[in-house]
Amino acid sequence: MERRPVRHLISLDDLTDADLRHLVERGARFSAGGAGSERPLDGAVTGIYFAKTSTRTRTAFSAGALRLGSSLVTYGPGDLQINTGETSEDTGRVLSRMLDVLVARTAGDPAEMRAWAAQSRMAVVNAMSAEEHPTQALTDLTTMLRHFGRVEGLRVLYLGEGNNTAAALALALTRYPGVEFELRTPPGYGLAAPIARKAARQAGAAGARFRELHTMEDPAADFDVVYTARWQTTGTTKADPDWRRVFAPFQVREELWETSPKAVFMHDLPAHRGDEVTAQVLDGPRSIAFDQAENKMHSAMAVLEWCRGAGPADGGPA
Repeated sequence: MERRPVRHLISLDDLTDADLRHLVERGARFSAGGAGSERPLDGAVTGIYFAKTSTRTRTAFSAGALRLGSSLVTYGPGDLQINTGETSEDTGRVLSRMLDVLVARTAGDPAEMRAWAAQSRMAVVNAMSAEEHPTQALTDLTTMLRHFGRVEGLRVLYLGEGNNTAAALALALTRYPGVEFELRTPPGYGLAAPIARKAARQAGAAGARFRELHTMEDPAADFDVVYTARWQTTGTTKADPDWRRVFAPFQVREELWETSPKAVFMHDLPAHRGDEVTAQVLDGPRSIAFDQAENKMHSAMAVLEWCRGAGPADGGPA
């Protein structure tokens, strides 16, 4: 195959502002059917390695790669020799001689993915690590762009744990002017301090607003989006046996729409009705969570073609 520049997406920090906007806009174009029958991955081979469970992300990248013309090689959690002691660096060097892209979910330290990316042949995509879920944020912004026609200036409320989905949202939304992103997280379950500091810095530079609260006592009003995620994040447990009592005030219920009547509801799924959200909200007319799930594939297609050299990587206009 023609040698192309290799681009990795392990953190949103790997993207320039132009890259971020290109990927969101390109995902929205795929979602709208505006990309036609383009097959920029013809002849490519994409590896799909998921060490943790996945319905949407694994299917999205698999289906997206096939739709773009790529062949697939899939691996389960016990299939690679990293389980028998082979180093991550050696694994990356070997796979890079056979694959063009590796999409990986580990729910572990992203340093492992950085080790796989220490070569110049194969792109590496983070389909979820412990600290950050970057492709989820791209899906979320793609969904917002499709629904509202813009990301700039939106007011987004996130309720629940400051997990990797919340981290990625914070790192992405605070790069858009006029955005107001408010997290309400239970005490002791907020964003990691480095993520919160970075989001605050980005918001200041972009003309956005970011804040995190640990109470539901004062009302949240006039939001465009209400977002939540499953309380028990994949691959994690909570030390406090009474954690559900702490989380209960942060459940998304219909009463939230009394002060944000025009808001839509988003969820990264899977959902546990009766925990983080009521069935009335998730299955109700305000919910766009299942459109959001479909957009995972369209966003994945944008990421895959970007990894193969399409679109800005130099800070130029999208």
